[in-house]
Amino acid sequence: MNKFATAALVVAVGAGGYWLAGGNSPEKITDPMLAYIPADTLAFSAQFSPFPIKDYLYSAASTQQYAPLDELNTIFDAASAQERFFLSFFKAYVERAQEPERLLADLGLGDTLKSYFYTLGALPVFKFDIQNPSAFWAYFDALEQDSGLKHKLKKVAGAEYRAYLLTDVDDAERLELVIAERNGWVTVTLNSSFNELALLEKALGLTPVDNPISETAMIQEMINEHGFTNDGLGFINHVELVKAITSSDANMLAKQLASLADAMGEDPFDELKSLQCQTELLSIANNWPKTVVGYNSLEISRERSAMDMSVVVESRNQVILAALQQMRGFIPSFSQQLEGKVFALGLGLDVDNLATSLSKVWQELQTPEYQCAPLQQMQAELSGQNPAMLGMMTGMVQGVKGVSLTVSDYQLSNDTGEPTLAGLDALFSLSAEKPAVLVNMAKGFVPQLANVDLVDGGEAVDITELLMLPPQVKLRASLAIKGQHLLLYTGKGEALANTLGQQPLSNNGLFSLGADYGKLLSPLVTVIEQSGEEMPQELEMLKDYNMTMQMSLDIGDKGIVLRSAMETKAAQ
Repeated sequence: MNKFATAALVVAVGAGGYWLAGGNSPEKITDPMLAYIPADTLAFSAQFSPFPIKDYLYSAASTQQYAPLDELNTIFDAASAQERFFLSFFKAYVERAQEPERLLADLGLGDTLKSYFYTLGALPVFKFDIQNPSAFWAYFDALEQDSGLKHKLKKVAGAEYRAYLLTDVDDAERLELVIAERNGWVTVTLNSSFNELALLEKALGLTPVDNPISETAMIQEMINEHGFTNDGLGFINHVELVKAITSSDANMLAKQLASLADAMGEDPFDELKSLQCQTELLSIANNWPKTVVGYNSLEISRERSAMDMSVVVESRNQVILAALQQMRGFIPSFSQQLEGKVFALGLGLDVDNLATSLSKVWQELQTPEYQCAPLQQMQAELSGQNPAMLGMMTGMVQGVKGVSLTVSDYQLSNDTGEPTLAGLDALFSLSAEKPAVLVNMAKGFVPQLANVDLVDGGEAVDITELLMLPPQVKLRASLAIKGQHLLLYTGKGEALANTLGQQPLSNNGLFSLGADYGKLLSPLVTVIEQSGEEMPQELEMLKDYNMTMQMSLDIGDKGIVLRSAMETKAAQ
């Protein structure tokens, strides 16, 4: 069986998993490794300052919990040598996950790590620095012994490398995993029967690349434009991808695809290489040039690690960006902060602008009228899906700006023999220009609300009976209107309700989500331990999980922004 796709995915995921960024850096990026990376690379990620990998592993130890390897061992016995090789790597990591010193020593890594991932056309290349090459090779010798997959020692331009065959011996096409070490740097890449040796020499850093990224200002421009720290950056270049599929020689990937098409006797992208498709697709790509990843802040110590990063889908199309920004609604300020909370969810959506905004996007996607056949087909399909009809559907909830759910705390009880909700401090909010109007409208659909009389700033109404909670759940729920917010709360959620009542509506975001995994899992772990029952294996792995996570989606002036922040703490 050909394992080309599987092997390529493993290498790419492995490379991405090692991309981390370090502390503060100089104002300008001057990194000698960039001289070996072409400016037309399709994908790129790098850390420009040493990342304190040992401290990070200690602070994140609670998140490195894995199930026993029994099931993996069963899979291992029935796997091929190539599959066992990667399974062996994973097994070896799991066995050392709680021992950072041992893990790093066995891999030959130091206390800090620098790494780079990029592509030479379609060829992925991953590089990282090591401290002890002998330990690194001994680690792979053990993997070979465990899996049965042996390397062949080969040379190119006088440099040695290990080649692991990833395809079956009798496959017509050959794919090899290449691992080499030179001057304290390890290179992991692929080699196939389609590759020329010159490409492998470039991947191993033996020969220079044409037009290296070091001779451009690309990296610094992206960092400056998005306000990232200088310590790490990643991107996918949409323009280079479009050039590759609409031409035969515009970049390294285009040339590789052309050679592959000649060998296959057909070109799957032939339709896109007309002058119309080249022009129109490049125009679209130039409007959405890159997806960029960078760090807003990073703090690493043995006790605590905190990462705040953003993924920006860049856009130069101000019409679409402006339309999407009109959809932004209201998200409470406390929904974007996890201190003193278990869980927080906020969805900001200006319902009044939804249909108009989507219509503007729809109209922009149909302008101009494309001549490229695939784009014509896309426009034809869009023409029958006019979002203006949404206006009729959203008319029932006019003025709505967003909803949120915040859980500050919860307790479970085992008094009935089963885990039961014994306490809940939570708040659900619906923010709108006239929440009282929405309540009165809802009375026509929910007769139980007929006797509920709510006024802004008035007394909260106890609606526990309307919720029809199970008798064992001893909670009291209240409904109130405070300012421009309809609020349903329990327990100490009233304090948040009072805070929200003072916040005026503003279009400040689209989506936010946060969770404190320790607080989220602790009551469940406690009630199971009190019951004397065996802890489920999945929960056993997570019970000491000491991590908080926050993410948000928004529309900025430079594109669509997905922001995430994660904090892990070492066990006390």
